[in-house]
Amino acid sequence: MNKTVLIIEDEESITDILAYALRKEGFIVHSASSGKAALTRFEGGDINLVILDLMLPDTTGFELCKKLTATSNVPILMLTARDDIVDKLLGLELGADDYMTKPFDLRELIARVKVLLRRQPIESMFHYLTINDAIKIDPRAHLVYKHDDIVTLKPKEYELLLLFVQNKNRVFTREEILDTVWAMDFEGGLRTVDVHVQRIRKKLGSTIIDTVFGTGYRMKGY
Repeated sequence: MNKTVLIIEDEESITDILAYALRKEGFIVHSASSGKAALTRFEGGDINLVILDLMLPDTTGFELCKKLTATSNVPILMLTARDDIVDKLLGLELGADDYMTKPFDLRELIARVKVLLRRQPIESMFHYLTINDAIKIDPRAHLVYKHDDIVTLKPKEYELLLLFVQNKNRVFTREEILDTVWAMDFEGGLRTVDVHVQRIRKKLGSTIIDTVFGTGYRMKGY
């Protein structure tokens, strides 16, 4: 089934270029030029990924990102003319999964979209992956449970958690995590890893992932 991308961008020329490139790759594309129109279209459902401009006529990309991630784990790629690392980190902390700065290379953007939409099927696992007595993962459904309640994780949060649970007690450097989970150079840099670890800890508990000072992170075996 073709994936559907929602472009939220107020510059028509950029929207047209993005839409054309995405449709050539087989994506279904919708667009909105304001925050209000974007929320209306998003609430209509069937959106698999959002490309979100930081500057919009009636709101900011930050505010819109916060609203979208409050009710959904759909991947968000932020797109902006601003190249400030503080903006990038704020976007990630609000729930964005990736960040690109204008001007951008269309081929790289398409590659990043595909990475965000990629799921790594685990055909051989037909049971829960247990993290501890309270937390478990259903790899077939890509669901995480804490005390039998579903915990909503963003795609990259889920992939990062899965990396740790499949490699308990192994210490990963930030560089290794970035290369494994993001599979390409990422504009947010190594701080991106820290942000995603913090988000997992906030949702599942502060002790779920250990910091190995001077090296990186690990998940202890239980």
